[in-house]
Amino acid sequence: MRTALFVVLVLSTGCVTQREACADGETFDHQDQVCTVYTEVAPVTTDVWTPAPGTTWQWQLTGEINTTLAVDMYDVDLFETPDAVFEALSDKTVICYFSAGSVESFREDATGMPEEAVGDRLLGWGDERWLDVSNPAVFDMIERRLDLAVERGCDGVEPDNVDGYRNRSGFPISSAEQLQFNRFIADQAHMRSLSVGLKNDVDQLEELEPWFDWALNEECHEFEECGTYTPFRRAGKAIFHTEYVSDFSRADELADEVCVHSGFSTLVKLLDLGPQIVACQPE
Repeated sequence: MRTALFVVLVLSTGCVTQREACADGETFDHQDQVCTVYTEVAPVTTDVWTPAPGTTWQWQLTGEINTTLAVDMYDVDLFETPDAVFEALSDKTVICYFSAGSVESFREDATGMPEEAVGDRLLGWGDERWLDVSNPAVFDMIERRLDLAVERGCDGVEPDNVDGYRNRSGFPISSAEQLQFNRFIADQAHMRSLSVGLKNDVDQLEELEPWFDWALNEECHEFEECGTYTPFRRAGKAIFHTEYVSDFSRADELADEVCVHSGFSTLVKLLDLGPQIVACQPE
């Protein structure tokens, strides 16, 4: 979900354990308690769902899911979606949402995260805290959630909050640590034959595009960032895009404004991502 952007190289107030801030190009080694140079390796590739521009979709994380829409893909919650919905969507591509870079207190697997890995609250989301994406416990959580996605029958995953290094997280996350974490998620998803999308993180699109099968963006029109998605457009990959309204009676009006981005599959939604939808497709 979209949060305000900050560049922070020191810990903000909170109850997290101080760790060393690494320079650009370095990641923190928790075992040896030192910063090391990040070495990029080739992405794991496998035969997974890689949608083309123009793929139709519905993104619904709250409320009773309407399974009757004539769309190619549904993006639903990994934990909350009933089994019956997966069964009803057996002829669709089903993507499962989970937060990768934060911990939500209401999730069934929220307990057990070490205190030193849990940082500040996400702006506007009081029951959700940022995670230290260099901590091994967070990598373990990702693997468990990807295993659950396979168990539930998801065709792919939408990992959220993968831009903590650009937010007030409570940790001195370096850009290299964010790249390492995001690439780890993509590689682990592909190792499980899951498609994986890059959520926001617009400043690292060029570096991450080879790892991800599609992109998902929130409000790039509002923030004048849609032009940064050239790497995904050039690669012929789908860009799923959502702009939000606070009053759904304005959805058609906003659609007239935002349905202008060639190569984007754009929705207008309420912020709670319920069943309401106005869709426009790329030319």
